[in-house]
Amino acid sequence: MSRLVVDASVVAKLFFPETHSAAAVRAVKAATELLAPELIWAELASVIWKRVVRGEIDEDQGRHIINEILRMPVHTHSLNLLADSALQLAISTQRSVYDCLYLALAIHEDCVFLTADERLFNALAGGTFSKHVRLLGRRR
Repeated sequence: MSRLVVDASVVAKLFFPETHSAAAVRAVKAATELLAPELIWAELASVIWKRVVRGEIDEDQGRHIINEILRMPVHTHSLNLLADSALQLAISTQRSVYDCLYLALAIHEDCVFLTADERLFNALAGGTFSKHVRLLGRRR
């Protein structure tokens, strides 16, 4: 695998033991470059916030994890460069603009968007965008 667009569902698995966490580690290690829209940082902070609120981790752990995440070598892309394409994709796929920002980036960079979101994958796979989307933990 070379360049790879990753979403928050994949990156979170690097820091929290979940189903397919090992697959996330392998995919990230195999990538030559990790890409994401800038939105990923807010989404990951929200994931951590939810875990703090639910009492799964404490605030110090949450702050440590977000600082580790922010040090990851993820090349982020500005939302204003992806917004128009993401809106068009969201309208055509009936998926959220947030999800389609990742897809728009993968299309723009002609690479694969890796997600652990099975509903998102199922909505995008099998159609026009199938070459740009892959579900974490599923072999092609």
